[in-house]
Amino acid sequence: MKFLVISDLHGNISALEKLDGEFKAVDAVLFGGDFAAFKHAETGLPALEALCKKHDVIFSVIGNCDEPDFLHEIEKKDISVEGALVYHDGICIAGSGGGSKFTGTTPNERTEDELLSDFDVVERASAKSGGTWKNLILISHNPPKDTKCDAVNPALHAGSQKFREFIERINPLAVITGHIHEGAAIDKIGATTVINPGALLDGNYAVMEIVEKDGEWSVADAELRKTER
Repeated sequence: MKFLVISDLHGNISALEKLDGEFKAVDAVLFGGDFAAFKHAETGLPALEALCKKHDVIFSVIGNCDEPDFLHEIEKKDISVEGALVYHDGICIAGSGGGSKFTGTTPNERTEDELLSDFDVVERASAKSGGTWKNLILISHNPPKDTKCDAVNPALHAGSQKFREFIERINPLAVITGHIHEGAAIDKIGATTVINPGALLDGNYAVMEIVEKDGEWSVADAELRKTER
């Protein structure tokens, strides 16, 4: 199963237009949030409309530049996994939206506990199953702490420690994140593949392929890519 992994569109609809070939080549799209441009929440809805025209299977959360109420818009489009656990072709997908409290200049900044509460549905399902998740993909606009994917610079990691601890305990197949434009990278937390595709605003994206063999899912390939200018 092949996924187009994108995040941080920030209203740049023209960046979507450059990915037509990629949209046609994948089975589904994973979007890590920030439809709207910084301090221009009104750009979110046109970006959402444009994205939904590109593929029939999209899984998404909202970002820190999106108004909290914008969650209702992606729910109406039936692409939201925020605070939910969605099943698709043998894969489970859950999501958390918004960014951690930092500058106070964006509309959807939340505490670490609030961000992690979006995964309560995973906690409840884990309690019932009694195990870790080999077929779970998490989408979180806010990245986990201390990977290449949350590095603002070599000395500053801006991710969530509590989210990292959650990943270490649950052991999902993959984590899709965004928010930190400088942190475009593919990394690992234990056996979990962590992908920050970078900002699609700047033409950055990723492709991930997962495979199933004898009931076990694994990430067969993951690659960062960039559109041509």
